[in-house]
Amino acid sequence: MENTAGSGTDEGRRQAAKQHAEKKRQLQTLKLQREHILSQKTSNPARRTALASALAEVEAQIAVLE
Repeated sequence: MENTAGSGTDEGRRQAAKQHAEKKRQLQTLKLQREHILSQKTSNPARRTALASALAEVEAQIAVLE
């Protein structure tokens, strides 16, 4: 029975590590999306507006994760 408490602690650490890894993946994906948006070149005003909106959304998501 003594190992049961240790197992719970280990499980908690594994869960925390899993959550940290998932957050890191999400952040990396968002940063790649931001780079993609910033790399877009267009002279179309409607497209620029859409890109600016998408960029704002991605940056807001990044801010929440950081």
